[in-house]
Amino acid sequence: MYLCNYNVIINSERMQVSVIDIGNSKGIRLTKNLLAKYDIKDKVELILEKGRIILKPVAKPRQDWEKSFQQMHENGDDRLLIDDFFEDENLEEWK
Repeated sequence: MYLCNYNVIINSERMQVSVIDIGNSKGIRLTKNLLAKYDIKDKVELILEKGRIILKPVAKPRQDWEKSFQQMHENGDDRLLIDDFFEDENLEEWK
């Protein structure tokens, strides 16, 4: 078995992890504590930057929406831009 050691930098903390065989590929293992600390579930974003490899948790696109909606409501930015229905619209026809 061929092992390579690389430095992994996490918020100015350094640790060494071994590159291991995973089928026909190679990989690294992240500890349970790191996965929990950075809320890593199934995927990470891999960023190649100036001779470094950065692993970043995948962003949660809808995180904090509730807070943003509340702020929109407080600012009055959640009102309809057009009326909900038109004056000549007869809703009784759809029954």
